[in-house]
Amino acid sequence: MDKWIQFLKNNDYLGVKKYLRDGADVNEADEHEESVLAMSFRHHCDMDLIMLLIESGADIYDFDEEGVSIFEVAITYGNIEIVKYLISDGIDVNKTHRRSGFTPMMAAACYGRIEILKLLMQEGADKNAVDSKGWGVADFARKMKKNKVLELLENSSL
Repeated sequence: MDKWIQFLKNNDYLGVKKYLRDGADVNEADEHEESVLAMSFRHHCDMDLIMLLIESGADIYDFDEEGVSIFEVAITYGNIEIVKYLISDGIDVNKTHRRSGFTPMMAAACYGRIEILKLLMQEGADKNAVDSKGWGVADFARKMKKNKVLELLENSSL
């Protein structure tokens, strides 16, 4: 994983391309099951490098040991381009792999991702979903003091 991390930290498109050509596993994961693709979001890689990973077979449906999906990681890091791409590729905006029932909308609310929230709602995400403790999207926004998210939810006709 060290080599992958180095390439991703440096947003090294050519290094990644050569590493893949030399047989690197694009679906390698670290000890916490975080994939190369997920790491590319964390390291704020550009869209060209992310698409290289996807086009080379990175699993866009992957999720880690906690149930955090690639889709949620893209939301967390505010990568609206990849969120749009994943939706266009068939990702279910309401799907969660977390035992807690924490949804992509909840992730967007926690991180104050307004544009992503708007997109998710346009794509049919359930703003009234609740997790296993009965917490909804607005509850997470309140807890994280995301007032703009609360305004959006209150004023949304979607």
